[in-house]
Parts: sequence; structure tokens; C-alpha cells
Amino acid sequence: MKRPTVLVSNDDGPASPGVKSLIRALSRFADVIPVIPEGPRSSTSMSLTFHKPLRIRDVKIAGCDGYVVSGSPADAVMVALYKILRTKPTAMASGINIGDNTSIQDVFASGTVQASIQSAFFGIPSVAFSLQIQEGAIFSPTEATGRFPQAAEHAAKLMEWVCKNGLPKGTDILNVNYPINVDAATRTVFTRLAIKKYRNFVVERRDPRGRPYYWVWGHRMNRYMKGSDAKAVLQDGLISITPLRVDMSTDPKDIAPLLEWLEK
Repeated sequence: MKRPTVLVSNDDGPASPGVKSLIRALSRFADVIPVIPEGPRSSTSMSLTFHKPLRIRDVKIAGCDGYVVSGSPADAVMVALYKILRTKPTAMASGINIGDNTSIQDVFASGTVQASIQSAFFGIPSVAFSLQIQEGAIFSPTEATGRFPQAAEHAAKLMEWVCKNGLPKGTDILNVNYPINVDAATRTVFTRLAIKKYRNFVVERRDPRGRPYYWVWGHRMNRYMKGSDAKAVLQDGLISITPLRVDMSTDPKDIAPLLEWLEK
């Protein structure tokens, strides 16, 4: 029986322990093709590089032949599907991200999730994987020491199912998040996106010449809405799977007051 082909990308770069663990686990049943940004590109969302050319280099990642791209995660997926792969992959896996991607706040900012959405535009069953880690290691691939191998075991089982069955009708991607202490006994639940998980703020400081500069950051909230991915992962210590659609349109019947205004 022919092995499936799985495109892998991320937003943490080739040094990430998350992507290495994912590649090793997927390679047991699939032909894995990593196409990954050459360095960390966290929180770049679905940005595309139009103002300068992109470069591609061959690399070995976790013993697998792959490529690094001098752009964003969305760039890497575009280059993979238009220039590197000769045929459409069976499925696409993004991650495992260093840090969870729960809530709408994260999903819209995350390069990991948006790479999977870019792949879904091509009709490819796509899954984004992320793991909660210690706050101090976020955005630091070389410092992350989370349970990536344990998360990768679960991810591989899910990807094997997706390769055989595709995604459920009406679902374009799955957003999967693992709690910090994930292991083989951790329960999996289906969830919806939390609306918020951060209380954001802006810090003002002064440079040596007295001019102001600013840092944008946020603190996680303590409690999250029932049934949400953030509650499942951050409060209850469960694995969260959130089915998502790329069509974010609103049903016209839900905007009746606006339609009445338009008719007038």
C-alpha cells in the first residue's frame, strides 16, 4: 500500500524540538516533506513576502530531507505547493508549536495556524498542532523543553486517521492544542475557540536619548469560557481539538437591522 505524503511546516524554524518530534512520529507511516521558515516567525499570522525575493535551501531536519524558506510560514507553504512538491500532498501538519494556540486571539496571530489555513486554501486536509510550555520559553526554540515527543505520538495517530479519511464535512482545518503535562493518558475533547485568553497592555520605556519606545504584551487570564479550547488546555489539562472553517461569513439573517438600514 502506498504511503501517504504529509507536508510539514511551522513558525518556529528548523531548530524547534516540536517540529523534530512531529517529523519523527509522522515518518513511521508517511513520506514527510518539511518546508519550514529558516528561523522563528512566531505571530506573523498569514503574512506574505512581496517586497523582497525568497530563498530556498535544502536541509536535513530530524533525519528527513527538507527545505527552509527565507520567509513566513505562509510563504513556506506557498513555495512548497507551487515549486517544491510535484504532486498534491495527502495532508498537511503544522507545528508542533512552542506554546499553545488557543482562543481567537492566538488563531489570528499564529503563524502555525495560518500555515495550515494557507494549505487548506488548496483543498488539503490540514492540522495545526501546539503545545503549552513554560511562559519563559515562548518564542525561544532553543530553550523549550516541553513534552513534544508525547504530543507527537498523539499527533501522529490523528494525522494517520486524517490521511485515510480526510476531514469531516464542513471542516477545513483542525486546531489541536496539548496541555503542558500531556502524556498517553491525557483525555481529548472537542472544543470551540475561546474569544480571549490575554489581558493585553503596552509598556512605555525610554531610550538613552530620552525618546519613548514601546513593548506590546499580555498576561493570560485565569478563567475561560465553558467548552472552549483555552479552558480545556489551560484550566483542565486536556487535549483540545477545535474544528475550524476558513469561511468566516455571517449569515444574512443575523444582520437584519443592517439590512433594514440598507433598504431605507
